[in-house]
Amino acid sequence: MKALVYAAPEKVEIRDVPPPAPRAGAVKVRMRYCGICGSDIGIFAGKHPRAKAPLILGHEFVGVVEAMGEGTKGRFAKGDRVVAYPLLSCGECLPCRTGSPHVCKTLRLIGIDVDGGIAEHAWIDEDVLFKVPDTVSDRVASLIEPLAVIVRSMHQANFKLLDSAVITGAGPIGVLTALVAKHSGASRVVISDIDEARLGLCREMGFEAVNVKQESIVDYVARTTGGDGMDVVFECSGVESAALEMTKLCRIGGMICMTGIHKAPHAVDLRDLNFKEQTIVGSRVYTKREFEMSVGYAAQLSAELEKIVTQVVPLSKSEGIFAMIADPAVNTVKVLVDCEN
Repeated sequence: MKALVYAAPEKVEIRDVPPPAPRAGAVKVRMRYCGICGSDIGIFAGKHPRAKAPLILGHEFVGVVEAMGEGTKGRFAKGDRVVAYPLLSCGECLPCRTGSPHVCKTLRLIGIDVDGGIAEHAWIDEDVLFKVPDTVSDRVASLIEPLAVIVRSMHQANFKLLDSAVITGAGPIGVLTALVAKHSGASRVVISDIDEARLGLCREMGFEAVNVKQESIVDYVARTTGGDGMDVVFECSGVESAALEMTKLCRIGGMICMTGIHKAPHAVDLRDLNFKEQTIVGSRVYTKREFEMSVGYAAQLSAELEKIVTQVVPLSKSEGIFAMIADPAVNTVKVLVDCEN
């Protein structure tokens, strides 16, 4: 079968690989679409600490059930469309033993630690699959995994009706955060970035969008809130400047949620945390329940989620997908691989 394989730093290849063997308790899934995630970009760059070549990429996939392995429980029928909760937990460490396997001390993921979904087929354990509602398109279904990241982040931030939100970073996670905040009843949604094309999409979706090449996000928030700041800050960029600015954006007694992953230690103004009594909270992936919730939630957000998908690349032409994403002239937000072409 054909698959997109991470072969070496800055090198991916479309390869003919042996089809995966049937496994007890698993379901054979014919892949339709798989999203490209920031972690995939890190793998391609050779900077992911766990991903080892050769590796079939992809953990944001939707597919169709083709066959059931021995020992399956009959939860699915041939032709069902499914998405997968891709986390692999050890079941033995303290987080796993105390009900938080999503932050397992040795957490692994499909498509990072084991072969993933940018391929024609895969065998996936039945107990991590969820059926996609009929009203959700394949393209939207491929966004369920990153949507679950945002659901977790909202829960961690204790986001409430009529809270104001500022999101730093208008990548896929930032745009999804802004969308969910709006859908959750935010009184204001402000989002910042340096990419004018992405900010244009944000404006079309009804968000206040600030190009930080032209205006300081700190100045904008101070000016539009009378110096008070915003209720909740979602840091989605992972960049050094945002880490230093986030306490300036947050009101006294407000919440800062670390939604994006910082790949290196960055300075934070801890004086603000003290004097403004702010709360800062981390957020990592999602629980299985939150993933399940996101399957149904995608149906409610379907029309706007469609707008976030900006490019679809056939599997047969996907060797250049990371170069395309890195090209500022292409204006990508969320890129999918069409695994059937």
